Amino acid sequence: MSTPRPMEPRKAPLDEPEGLVEERRAEVSKPSFAPEPAPLSGHGPARVIAVANQKGGVGKTTSTINLGACLAEYGRRVLLVDFDPQGALSVGLGVQPHQLDRTIHNLLIGGGTKIDEVIIPTRVPGMDLLPSNIDLSAAEVQLVTEVGREQALGRSLRPVRGDYDMILVDCQPSLGLLTINALACAHSVLIPLECEYFSLRGVALLIDTIEKVKDRLNPDLAISGILATMYDPRTLHTREVRDRVLEAFGELVFDATINRTVRFPETTVAGEPITKWAPNSAGAKAYRQLAREVIAREAAAS
Repeated sequence: MSTPRPMEPRKAPLDEPEGLVEERRAEVSKPSFAPEPAPLSGHGPARVIAVANQKGGVGKTTSTINLGACLAEYGRRVLLVDFDPQGALSVGLGVQPHQLDRTIHNLLIGGGTKIDEVIIPTRVPGMDLLPSNIDLSAAEVQLVTEVGREQALGRSLRPVRGDYDMILVDCQPSLGLLTINALACAHSVLIPLECEYFSLRGVALLIDTIEKVKDRLNPDLAISGILATMYDPRTLHTREVRDRVLEAFGELVFDATINRTVRFPETTVAGEPITKWAPNSAGAKAYRQLAREVIAREAAAS
């Protein structure tokens, strides 16, 4: 897989006629060919998907929440794992991390805590949360001296793998031990990529890390796909970045594209996924499209 070449500046205006903008917007939000998923006759064992990118602010947490909610809409039992000490995933689902007595930190460091004692239901039927808070930052230090430290998350999730169809792990914005834990137990990696040049440059480093984990810890690890986020069809720069992503990664890029919108900050304040806050919005439709693609890709890989 080739590393994207540096972008060359183009002499073109950033502002375009409204008709062309609408045409581009329609092109980006066109319906996916991914079929409506068939209902399940039973649940489990779960496919584990790490949502990862070492760059912050690219839409990892937003994508984890909304993809999980859409998977649940399609009848899948989903567990969301907040694997970031900032606890943004928990906050985005209306949970106050500092008020929690037990989090994923308790599972990682041992002490007899069972995962069923930590998992909490969300407002979305069929979707549960394994919460986190700042205590998780201490776990990364404590795990350094442990035997099999890269497999700590996998061991913690093992008892409930049979209860869910999908487990989505929201990774912290780094390539440290916690992210390595997520990659070591995952079947695939979903990479949210902001349509911005510096985000594009960082993908090569992430893919290199994925290849190393695959070689040394998890030979079954694969890239589920690259999700273009924060796309603005009105600007030349974001269109160029998305074109370059398609050129470099081809079929790895999901058809679903997440446009920049004020709806997503609103959902964070509300503590709900966009499918509940604004179910008919373009953002909700885009994440449903992504869910169909993820279901199809994971079924093909299993």
